This record gives sequence, structure tokens and C-alpha cells, in this order.
Amino acid sequence: VIALVGATGAGKSSIVNLLNRFYEVRKGSISIDGAELREYALSSLRKNIGVVLQDVFLFSDTIRQNIILGDAETSDETIMQAADLVGARKFIERLPGGLDYNVMERGATLSVGQRQLISFIRAMIYNPSILVMDEATASVDSETEAMIQEAISKMMSCRTSFVIAHRLSTIQKANKILVMDHGEIKECGIHQELLKKNGLYSQLHKMQYRGNNA
Repeated sequence: VIALVGATGAGKSSIVNLLNRFYEVRKGSISIDGAELREYALSSLRKNIGVVLQDVFLFSDTIRQNIILGDAETSDETIMQAADLVGARKFIERLPGGLDYNVMERGATLSVGQRQLISFIRAMIYNPSILVMDEATASVDSETEAMIQEAISKMMSCRTSFVIAHRLSTIQKANKILVMDHGEIKECGIHQELLKKNGLYSQLHKMQYRGNNA
């Protein structure tokens, strides 16, 4: 797990955009398994990178269409396999009509946790080797939080995961933490190492700690 941390506008989302080749690297390079991103076909690259955004956009249509986003080649079996990966099969099967359940605009008839699970299924539809997740900041009840965290744990298993972290408490066990500031990686290390440096990460940690105890 690689965590990206930093203040708003530090460049965390830019790293994600570069990884997906939404725009190209101008200086330096980004490689996956020793090969530069430019060597991968866009379709292949993006099928191997699952992205979970903080804001889950749902439109007025069935659960199925909200997951496959118009990709007619994706079968119901594939959808349910992805649902199994995140522990969401029961959630879908309990809905009236299952995959045919009609979602209202912006998912108004679904809970925050259910909308999040749909975004997880979207990301896992191709069982990607890389997962990019923008950590949700919305407040949810403890039961929903536990459900979401269990799904996240399943998604991160056996794959490289990037987490855009807003709460430092959630990424203390990350294998690597990249601290961003004004578009640059200022610090890199694990939680305890970065705290001992008494640098930018330590400052962010102290600010959040004070805020949580105010």
C-alpha cells in the first residue's frame, strides 16, 4: 500500500491522473513492472488500474448500468465476481430486482455505504492489478464504516494499492507514504520514520491530532 498525503492542491490527484495517462509525463518517467507507461496501450493500462473516487456519481438507471457504464461486453457473472471480491453480493441480491434495481439520480434511494460498494464493484470489474482509491471523507455510522473497511481490505489484497489519504490515522500501516507539497514529493517513508523527521508529515499529523482533540 502506497499512501499519498498532503494539503489540498498539493498534487495528490495529479499523480493519479499521470498514472492513468489522463495527461502525459513531461519530465521523468513512470514505470509499471519495469516498462514505461507509454509502452502500454491505453485500453490495457486502464483495465489494469481500478479507480475509486471520493464522490460516487450514480445516474438514473439500473444497478447493472451504473456498474458497467455502458460496456455491453461485461456479463452479469463478471459483475457478481467483482461483487464477491468486495463482499457486496448480499447487498445486490437483497435489492428488489437485484442488478435490475433502478437507481434514482445520484443514488438518492441508496445509503452512503451502498453507493460506496457500487463504486468498489466498478473498480474491481476487471480484477485490476493496481488499485487507486481516494479515501472517502463522508461521515457514516460505525456499522457502515466497518462494512466499507472490510471491502477496502479485500480490494487491496494481492495488488498494488495507492490511497489518497485525508485521515492520517488510516494509513499508518502503509508500506510507503509519499508526502506531497506544491506538486512535488517532499518526503517518503513509513509512518514512524516520517514522524521522527519532524518535517511536513509530522506537521500534518500534529494538526490533525489537535483537530481531533479540540
